[in-house]
Amino acid sequence: MTSSEITLEAVPSVSDIKAADWDACANPTVDPTSLDALDTLALPSSGGLACIRARPSYNPFVSHAFFAALEASGSAVARTGWGPRHLLARLDGEIAGIVPCYLKSHSQGEYVFDRGWADAYERAGGRYYPKLQVSVPFTPATGPRLLLRNGIPREQIRSALAHGLMALCEATEASSVHVTFAGEDEAKFLGGHGFLQRTDQQFHWHNAGFKSFDDFLATLNSRHRKAIKRERREALAAGVTIHWLTGEEITEDAWDAFFDFYMETGSRKWGRPYLNRKFFSLIGQSMAKDVLLVMAKRNGRWIAGAINFIGSDTLFGRNWGAIEHHPFLHFEVCYYQAIDFAIQNGLKVVEAGAQGEHKLARGYLPQTTYSAHYIADPGLRRAIADYLKRERAYVAEVGRELTDAGPFRKGGDEA
Repeated sequence: MTSSEITLEAVPSVSDIKAADWDACANPTVDPTSLDALDTLALPSSGGLACIRARPSYNPFVSHAFFAALEASGSAVARTGWGPRHLLARLDGEIAGIVPCYLKSHSQGEYVFDRGWADAYERAGGRYYPKLQVSVPFTPATGPRLLLRNGIPREQIRSALAHGLMALCEATEASSVHVTFAGEDEAKFLGGHGFLQRTDQQFHWHNAGFKSFDDFLATLNSRHRKAIKRERREALAAGVTIHWLTGEEITEDAWDAFFDFYMETGSRKWGRPYLNRKFFSLIGQSMAKDVLLVMAKRNGRWIAGAINFIGSDTLFGRNWGAIEHHPFLHFEVCYYQAIDFAIQNGLKVVEAGAQGEHKLARGYLPQTTYSAHYIADPGLRRAIADYLKRERAYVAEVGRELTDAGPFRKGGDEA
């Protein structure tokens, strides 16, 4: 009996990996005869996509097309501080696992903040950058980070990838490896291989089998139910109309308008938006079926919009912007329309991006997010481990308090 050989390598571009190999690891297919694994996702018939067959456990952000758009557009490349170092595990020469990984010279565009660690280490005479970042650039959405093909010895390949990340850290003279927005199981698995555990929280909406937005409203207490109804009315009071665009409906003109919104918000809030115009054209060419643009129009022109990505059971809200400002339009376009879409299409979750306790009053509840961190320097590792222990306790307590303060009806609340 011959033993299988696992080999590891890092490649400098997603284009060095065939899309079929990447996607077989990122979003593995299932046996097509297993009907229980396939669901029908109905989309608005006006969009020319009356319905599509939902892919099991499909996450658009880990697809080859998404990474290819980031890199081919120049948004996530060495020049912007995101140098690809994608880690491959080959089993007898065939790709069995992939880790999307970047060698970084800064801590921008990550949403899991480690600048305090960098400052402390550099004040002590260390060199924090470069570091390795295992993530989807500019995308604070939970998803798989150790991408595994079906039909392989999973634990063996996962262990090889974990050790491979530590070896890559040494080979690149990086200070650390940061695996962010991983699944809970992945983060704990890496914890068993020497990675420190970190938690944070976002606000997600969960579909309890609602048939309509009014069904959802009925679960809220009277004060929040009335507030949401008022916000939705006032958002459209100036003659604003809302439109869902997906698939072929997303024209280059629509991308032009959305990019103007994105730039307006990005430059106002952060000073430098991370994504360029080419990126949106590329995902429009390769991923339009996975994109929902919620656009607002007034007096015949687009005035605001939000981009969402459609997974097998999750709607991922991402960027938003506006060139006209109307009360509560942000909440309508980003949160309430996302809930409406999820209900109409049977999606279980809406992830509304990073931060934002204001989402709580709109029915989005705290959800723990997970990351794992390998710190090469023993002294820095001890200091961070102590900090993370206290931070995890704080995050858990805040999550409990916010959940208790949520807008949903309690036992004795009025109807």
